[in-house]
This record gives sequence, C-alpha cells and structure tokens, in this order.
Amino acid sequence: MTVLLWILAVLALPFVLFAAWMAKVFLKEFFSGNAEAALADEEAAERAAASAALGLLPAERQNTDSAGPLTPETAAALAGVRSGDWRPAAELMSAVGRDWEHRSLLTFRLADKAADDDAWLLAWEAERPEDPDAAVVRARSAVILAWRVRGGQRAEHTTREQFEGFRRTLLAAREEIARAAALNPDDPTPYVAEIWLALGLGYPNAKMDDLWTEITARAPHHYEAHFSALQYWCAKWRGSERLATEFAERAAAGAPAGSLLTALPLIAHFEHDDSDDTAADNTPEMVARVEAALKDAAAADPAHPRLPELRHLLAYYLHLQGRNEAAVEHFRLVDGHVDALPWRYRNSKAEYFCQVRDTAVLEAGAAA
Repeated sequence: MTVLLWILAVLALPFVLFAAWMAKVFLKEFFSGNAEAALADEEAAERAAASAALGLLPAERQNTDSAGPLTPETAAALAGVRSGDWRPAAELMSAVGRDWEHRSLLTFRLADKAADDDAWLLAWEAERPEDPDAAVVRARSAVILAWRVRGGQRAEHTTREQFEGFRRTLLAAREEIARAAALNPDDPTPYVAEIWLALGLGYPNAKMDDLWTEITARAPHHYEAHFSALQYWCAKWRGSERLATEFAERAAAGAPAGSLLTALPLIAHFEHDDSDDTAADNTPEMVARVEAALKDAAAADPAHPRLPELRHLLAYYLHLQGRNEAAVEHFRLVDGHVDALPWRYRNSKAEYFCQVRDTAVLEAGAAA
C-alpha cells in the first residue's frame, strides 16, 4: 500500500508543479493588471486635476445636445415647445428671417423636439396652416423621424423592418419637403433636409448634383448644406474618399473667409482616417488645413452658429499635431458642450472629449 501511494505521488507531482506554476502566473498577471489599472487611474486623475485647475468641466457636466451654448432666444423657444407653447418658436423663426445659417440650425432643433412630441407643432399648423416656418419644421421633423426609425447601427445590424419603415417615412418626408419649398421658394432649408433623403434613398450622383444646384443657387456657402453633402460623398454612403476630399477642398477653396468651410477638408480626413497613429494627421497637407481653419475661425462672425463645430475640430487636430497650447485655447472656448465631431461618433462623447482635452492640458503644461 505504501509503495502504491509513493507511485501515485510521483505520478501526481508534474500536475502539482504545473498547477503551482499556473497559480503563480495568474497571481502575477492579476497583480500586474491591478497595478497597471491603478497607474492608469492615477494618470487620468492627474490629467483631470490639471483641467479642473483651469476651470474646465468634468464629463458629467458636459452638455451632450449641442456643440456650443444656445442663444437666450433659442433656449426660450425650446423651453416653450417643451411646455406645449409654439408661439416663442414661431416668433423666433420669423425674426431669423433670411439668415439661412441660423434658420437651418433653429429649424433642426425645433424639428428634433417635434419628432419626440409634435402636439405643439400640430397646434401651430392648425392656427397657421400656410405658415412656411411651421412647414419647414414639419419637413425636417419627418426626416429626423425617418432616421430614428432606421436606427444608428450599420446596415448589417439593421433589421428588414427598420429599413422598410425608414424608406416609407422618407418617402412621406419628401412630400413635406416639397410643400415647405413651395411655401418659401427662396429658403434653402428644405433642400438641405432633402440631402438626408439622398443618403437614405440612394439618390444617384446626377440627382444629387441637381439638388446641390438648388441649394447653392440660394446659399452658395451654407455650412450645414456643405456638411450634409459631404456625408453623401463619403465612402460610407454614396461616394468615395476621393470624391469626398475633392468636394471638401473645392468648397473650402471657393468660400469667403469666415464661412467656416475650411472645416470640410478636416471632416473628410476624419471620416476616412482609420489609422492607429497620428502620422496621417501630421502631414504637411494636414498642417496646412489646420492653419487655413485657424484663419477662417479668426475671420468668422463670433455669433456664427457653426463656429463651435470648427473649434472642436481645431482643438482635436491641434492636439494630434502636438500644438497643445493652441489646442487648449480652443478647448476652453467650447468646454461644456460636446455634440460635435470628433466626439459625436463615440458612445460616451463627453468622456472622450474630456480624455483628449485633459491630455492636451497636461502636455501643454509640461511643455511650458
């Protein structure tokens, strides 16, 4: 019996040694992982503290609904529709008049609320059935609703039912767009909304060119129109990297200073850059694009409703180019609002914004 036990012990020894080795490896990895996590947390806390010392806001205090602060009038109009009162919105739309940049952004913000609950818009339409302002809000709301039906996932993760509902709602939105355009023939806003039909319904390039002619005849350097059209020409939709870049460069080159269309080449680059390092962001071409955008931002009307969107891009690319002091200045100007590229595509856009911002702040301080 004793001999048998000795034999079993000898046979079991390799397994015991292997188990001991595995336990050692596991414990080493466990404690190493904890040490790395603790170090990462410590570094993140150091970066956050550097930003807090400058008065910059943490992730939980970032507004994720807009790229910059709302004007008091816009805030009042949105508060009104949330409570069911459409009149402040109608008054503001009328006051904006032919300022197409402000009109398109205000229309989108009101339409976004109507896509949640349109009782206030129905009341507006009932009292003023031929009001072009109500009509354009309705048209944009129909487009927003269609994209909500589709969802934000890639095609392979979108169901057949979603696609069918998406198409039906877009076709209905086309009628609303045509009505809004007929009620206010000079307004480019309905045509800007139609670009998102072009993406969803798959307009051929020639039909998109016809739509673009309608827009540029009314507002040749309209920021939102160019941003939306650039999406159409991107490889992920109806174009390619070459077509998107050519469109962006052509628009930026032909636009007056202060139009903010220098954002387009940066956006075209961002939409097609899948590299894991910053080499592509530091080419002479990209440095020149950032320089052009800096001059454009400096020449812009400080009240331009899209200026914060360009500043977000500038903060990001200045950081990637190691120009952190300049990046921090732009981060300061947009801090508190994060609904803009490049953060918008992340599930946790506020956290991503703060991560990049805090790194820029720390690196700027280290270089000082």
